[in-house]
Parts: sequence; C-alpha cells; structure tokens
Amino acid sequence: MPATRAQLLQFLADLDIPVTTVDHDPVFTVAESGDLHERIPGGHTKNLFLKDKKGRLFLVVALQDAEIDLKQIHQVIGAQGRVSFGKAEQLMETLGVTPGSVTPFSLINDREALAVTPVLDAAMMTHEILNYHPLQNDATTSIRRDDLLAFIRACGHQPEILPVSQQSRESGL
Repeated sequence: MPATRAQLLQFLADLDIPVTTVDHDPVFTVAESGDLHERIPGGHTKNLFLKDKKGRLFLVVALQDAEIDLKQIHQVIGAQGRVSFGKAEQLMETLGVTPGSVTPFSLINDREALAVTPVLDAAMMTHEILNYHPLQNDATTSIRRDDLLAFIRACGHQPEILPVSQQSRESGL
C-alpha cells in the first residue's frame, strides 16, 4: 500500500525536516499551476518518470520551465539508449502515485525495491526552497534543498545532481 500524505509528513517530521504544505485545487500540469507560483515562494518544479531500453527507471526533477531534450537526456543520466515515459501502471507500482502527482516525495514508496534512480537538475538545485506535491496534486509542500537531499537519502537512494536542462548546460552547472 503506498504511503499517504500523513505518513509522508510524519516521515519528514521523524527526520527533523521542516516543511510547509498549502492545499489547493488539483493541478495536473505545470500550466495549471500558474497562480500557485505567486502564492508559494521557491522553485516550482516538474517531474518526469522515464525508463530506458533496458527497463531502468528514472525520476527526473527540474524547474517547471526547464527545457529538457528527451532525445539527448539518456547521455546525461547514464541511460541505456533513448528514454521514454514510464507507463501509469508502472508509476503506481514503483512510486505509488498517479500521473499528475509525480514527485520526489514518492521515493518514500521505493525504499525496499530501490527501482528508481532520482536525477535532480543542477539548475533546480540552485534554489534554497523547492516545491513538490505531497503524493497528490491537491497540495504543494515546500522543502529546503538540503532537506530534500536528506529525505532522498533516508529513502535509501543516492540522488544524482546532473545538468539535464538546457538552463543547467548554458549556466555551466
């Protein structure tokens, strides 16, 4: 059974990671979340659930306006051949969330299998505060960058900070 929002927030509290969460209407795309950016400070993000030709899974997390070339990203993240989007069933099976609710917080549901490689865009990691859905797209949780890394490690994963966006590469990050 996937973790609930309450279980996620308790896990963060147990790690002494302070977060703030704002409830809002469900948002399914970056375009739908426009007014949230004015109300909630920090870097707003998008999350891509990808798989390579060998079936290896990646969770790529970047700023909401990041330009990511899916035809080239495999070279940056170490995937075997080009990547494609993972299917909704596989997303639910591995990360316990539905499309539109993908978030690095869903790594809480991959603590045993460790099936997903988390990749954080270098440009996103220049923000002190980052914003993600707390397992469902009807709220946004703000977390400090270093606390996000601590959370990911507490889930058993080693986050990879790589220049996956055009912005990262142009900035030399």
